[in-house]
Amino acid sequence: MTKLAEQLKQGADQAWESLSEGWRELSARASGALTRFGPAPAADTSPVRNEGLLPFGGWAFMAADVFVDDDKVIVRIGAPGMRREDFNVELHDDVLTVWGEKQFDREASRGRYSVVQCAYGNFRRDVALPVSVRPDKTKASYLDERAPHRASQG
Repeated sequence: MTKLAEQLKQGADQAWESLSEGWRELSARASGALTRFGPAPAADTSPVRNEGLLPFGGWAFMAADVFVDDDKVIVRIGAPGMRREDFNVELHDDVLTVWGEKQFDREASRGRYSVVQCAYGNFRRDVALPVSVRPDKTKASYLDERAPHRASQG
């Protein structure tokens, strides 16, 4: 093999390894945020599920931020369009589990959706906690981003 061919092969091998490493890192970071949204009970007649408009076969991101300091762990999960009563929360060992159902709100108009990128239906999201927590010291809260916020002036 000529020196140029050897250099090309080595460069291609390095590029492939770099691409593979980047893909593995992206996959590892994103896999925890992927949440499977399954069909809602049969009585639901949501046009989103019936017309097969769910992207990625019912998989969607339900991202979580996990903040840790000396005396607390805070987990924030973004779930736009959901109300407090849509969620169930449990702590098992060092895994926080959130599950429920995100319902499709049918618009009052006679039109139809041309793009649907949100997932609807039953879901379950497990968040592995980086440290042990005491269940008796655990609490959950909910912030409705749609509600008007009071701004404090000082």
